[in-house]
Parts: sequence; structure tokens; C-alpha cells
Amino acid sequence: MKKILFLVFISLIGLSCKNETGKELTIKKIIIYPVNSSVRALEVVNDSTVWFAGSRGVFGFTENNGITWNIDSIKTGNIVPHFRSIAVTNKAVFLLSIASPVLLYKSVDKGKNWKIVYRENDSSAFYDAMAFWNDKEGIAMGDPIENSLSIIITRNGGNSWQKISNSKLPQTYKGEAAFAASNSNIALHGNNVWIVTGGKKARVFHSADKGNSWEVFDTPIIKGGQMTGIYSVDFYDDKTGIIFGGDWNKKEQNTKNKAVTTDGGKTWKLIADGKTPGYRSCVRYVPDNEDKQIIAVGTPGISLSMDGGKNWQNISNEGFYTIRFGSSYKSAWLAGNKKIGKIVWE
Repeated sequence: MKKILFLVFISLIGLSCKNETGKELTIKKIIIYPVNSSVRALEVVNDSTVWFAGSRGVFGFTENNGITWNIDSIKTGNIVPHFRSIAVTNKAVFLLSIASPVLLYKSVDKGKNWKIVYRENDSSAFYDAMAFWNDKEGIAMGDPIENSLSIIITRNGGNSWQKISNSKLPQTYKGEAAFAASNSNIALHGNNVWIVTGGKKARVFHSADKGNSWEVFDTPIIKGGQMTGIYSVDFYDDKTGIIFGGDWNKKEQNTKNKAVTTDGGKTWKLIADGKTPGYRSCVRYVPDNEDKQIIAVGTPGISLSMDGGKNWQNISNEGFYTIRFGSSYKSAWLAGNKKIGKIVWE
């Protein structure tokens, strides 16, 4: 595994948002770490440790807040996996490739050795996201096969995974699928899991018992096109959540691309409709605050709301696919095409 030291600084004009209480979030600069991979899978373990995975089997991590990086790649026989999903527990790291044959790798020694703990050979298999409730229980989701989402679950720390039977899942519509854009199609809170779709439909699949039973709800997010729908979901608590997306082919379109729920995902209400931002591929509640601050990123830039999504301000034009936080807003990391980014706040 190669250990790499690199720093490239991009200085930004200080852009800030202020909420009603006067609290500000202002970007001072974004530190860019070049990576020879397209990176959509990112996990912030703590304020010092960050993992990523991307195209051409590349993965890597830092344990000193980006001063040095350990970067390597995986190849299984003639298969070079393309990663868009990653999960890190206290015991292991998991990388999930997107297309057939789908391969789910597990490492318990920081990537020195990898074991394939799940393989799916169906030619239609395409996996989009993965997350863990705890060290034992995890879930991954993929596009529909035979009219239901592909959902696999582990209850033993990722040593084995079982695919949920189609008979136990709500049926999908023809042309309904998901986007492997940011590893944020899945949101977890307590025993809950929410999974979002796009394409011909834009819906939220929900389980309140860690995947044992399921229900599905419609949303007002734009749908009908191949690249329209929900790209990302996050929950502040078990009732308050946000979905974000839009039309990848019309990224400036800012109608029907963002909505919130206050009843655990049963109903959704459009927010800031017709107002910026447009398409975004990842949305996250800013941690450790009571104001429901939200940040959304995509290739058009980074946007911030200080009031639960009612109003937004663009805080950077630097494009990324995904964002993750540590225990507070101060540890904010981004991933994009051939780069990892770290936000330095004022």
C-alpha cells in the first residue's frame, strides 16, 4: 500500500450564511487532495480518519487528518471493480462494486487483505449504496431485478449477506431505479432505513425494523426521465428528513428537486421550489446543531441552508459528488472526480 503526502490549497472568498440567531458557517478554503480515481464513496470515521473508494478499484485512507494517505487498489482475477459504496465499522471496512459480477469486499486489517463476503452474478445487478446501523448490522441496495429493489442485509458483522426476497418488498415500476452518485441513497436512524429511487418514479422505501418489513411512499420530486428523481436522502431524527435530486441533464432546474418530511417519510413537501440550488447529488444535515442546517453538493457547487431548507446560499462553485461529516461541522470532507476535498471553516 502506497503512502502519499500531498497538499493543494484552493483559496476561496469567504462566503457565509447567517441564521436568525446569528450563527455563521463560512468557508475559508477547500484543501484538495488529488486522487487518480473518480470518487463517489466517502466515509468519515472520526476527526482524523477518512476512507474513500472509487473507480478502477482504488481505495485509500488517512489517519492524521489528511497529512498522509495510504492508497492502494483491488483486482480480483481479471475483474477491476468500480466502487461507489463504502462502509466503515469499528471492526472492518467494506467496499461494494457496482456492476455484475457484484463483489462486496471486507477487510479487518485496514485494507492489507480483502475477503469477498458477497457475490452476485446476475447480469442485471447494479448496486448503488451501503450503510451500517452498528458493527453487526448493515444494508446495501441496488437497482430492481424482477420488479423489486435489490436489497442485501448482514446481521453478523458483514461475514455473510442475505438478499431480501422480492415477495417481502414493494414492487417497483418499469423504469424506476436508483443513482450510484454519492453513496447516499440510504439513510439510517435508530431501527429505521429509508431508500430513495428515481427515473420513472421518485419514491421513498422505508423499513422501521431494520429491513424486516417495508412500505413505500410517493414524493413530489421530478420524475419521468431517465436521469430525474431523488439522488440523496438524509434524516435529522426519526421524523425529520430531506430528499434532494433533480434532473442530471438540466442541472440548473431548481423546481421539484428538494423536499422535506416531518412524519418519518410518509409525506413530503417541496422546499425552496423555484429557488436555488438546482441539481445536487448529495445532501446532509450539518451535525451537532439544533438549527437543522443542511449542506448539499454536486458538480455545480456547494450550497448551504441555515434554516432547514427554506433558504439557500451558494458557498462554493467547486464541484463534488458527495460530502460527509465527522462529529461536528468542523470535520467536513468531500469527494469528486480525481479529488478529495477538506473544508476549512473560518
